[in-house]
Amino acid sequence: MILGINFKKLIRSFRFAFLGVAMILREEHVFKVMFLIAILVIIAMFYFQLPLTQKVLLFTIIILVLVLELINSVVEKVLDFVCSDFNGQIKIIKNMMAGIVLLASIGAAIVGVMIFSPYF
Repeated sequence: MILGINFKKLIRSFRFAFLGVAMILREEHVFKVMFLIAILVIIAMFYFQLPLTQKVLLFTIIILVLVLELINSVVEKVLDFVCSDFNGQIKIIKNMMAGIVLLASIGAAIVGVMIFSPYF
């Protein structure tokens, strides 16, 4: 233990986190699509040798959109667990969560077009 850090616990926590991401990749179709797009954007930003500031911006936006989709998926699973029957209020919450991800994705696409358009 260095500086009061229990490395066994830390490694176990990382393992659980990676298992969670792997589960999302297996079960959530939209996340798979977003992840694939993220990989393509990352490849393109290195292929076109974008300036560091643009790479940082793209990485930040990619992480933002993926995290929002993860949060959306978790909220949907929690709501499904709490209320398995149809509930209009839950439907509204799910639609709002999807709307958050949609807005972030549209914003990311606009930034991507602005950055990559000089290369096409």
